[in-house]
Amino acid sequence: MKETRFRSVAEVIERLNPSYPVFMVFPEILKDRARAFLEGFPGTVLYAVKCNPEPHVLRALYQAGIRHFDTASLPEIAKISELFPDAHCYFNHPVKSRGALDGARDVYGLGHYVVDHMDELNKVHDVVGTDITIEVRIATPKGAAVYNLSSKFGASPDDAVALLQEANRRGSRTAIAFHVGSQCPDLEAYRVAMAEAVAIAQRANVPIEYLDIGGGYPAEYGDPVPPIGAFFSVIKSARDELKLDMPLYAEPGRALVADGCSVLAQVQLRKGRDLYINDGIYGCLAEIQLGPLKPPIRALRRSEGKCVRVAGEEKSFRIFGPTCDSLDVFRVEFELPEEIAEGDWIEFRRMGAYSIGMQTAFNGFYTDTVVLIDGHQNSP
Repeated sequence: MKETRFRSVAEVIERLNPSYPVFMVFPEILKDRARAFLEGFPGTVLYAVKCNPEPHVLRALYQAGIRHFDTASLPEIAKISELFPDAHCYFNHPVKSRGALDGARDVYGLGHYVVDHMDELNKVHDVVGTDITIEVRIATPKGAAVYNLSSKFGASPDDAVALLQEANRRGSRTAIAFHVGSQCPDLEAYRVAMAEAVAIAQRANVPIEYLDIGGGYPAEYGDPVPPIGAFFSVIKSARDELKLDMPLYAEPGRALVADGCSVLAQVQLRKGRDLYINDGIYGCLAEIQLGPLKPPIRALRRSEGKCVRVAGEEKSFRIFGPTCDSLDVFRVEFELPEEIAEGDWIEFRRMGAYSIGMQTAFNGFYTDTVVLIDGHQNSP
């Protein structure tokens, strides 16, 4: 990937005049978000690598003080271990291949593994051994999250109790984990899930090394969401009410990186109220379709070598991606200036989460230019 440092988004357009999509990373914004979490969350912070594995993003978080990483695969473990030899990885995917477990044990010496089924516990113990920490992931209610992760993972209370007791009987250390769902604006979801975890721990009656309360902390995509401090307050309040005497872990992804990246795409054709751009649902903008989410945007133009905002009354536009697939169109429409035209750029802001890490190379379209933008503000 090509990488260059710029003072602003405007300078990217003025210097590069890019006809290709550009992924823009704001390291200082990422560091600010990481410090806010490290200072506000009452426990250990693990960054969920799946959210954005771009190396410049990872380095910014590490430089801000993140030392623990939620990893879901051997390649993620390898990337973190090679970039940051002193970092701590946790194998937090509830379903792991035996080959990946071999590597996690023999190459990287991981000591923490998530399970949500007795067969997975047997597999982990068979490959890795029992001198490890087993995190039992429990299911949580669906709630208000955009993505309900408990529809795929999570043990029932009875199964969780059995897993904790069996792991303890075999000599493993035990912990409990949950995830209320990605992009969850519901503060009380954490209180409810923490209470459920405590009830399971009491029933299992085994030592619990820590409670991993997962991720889900939301970013704002149009609809207002509570500030991150409100989540910390609820978590601290629930900890005190439940008289929790175990350490707390968290696995934020979106809350750390959403604000810290943008995608700059160019308009390549306009047909009335339809715009055809050079990134889309198979590229860095996939989550706009999956959510569906509506990130803030702005239209920019190069005029006499300088970058300016496109003027004019805003109208709704349908936006198509660059592939030949007719599915490559966003379900949500975007408001853009009436004057927008071929050759202009659209900056999709707040695109740090589930963007460059999810893109494909379908039809040969692929974002391979990553630039760094200095400063603490994403301004023109």
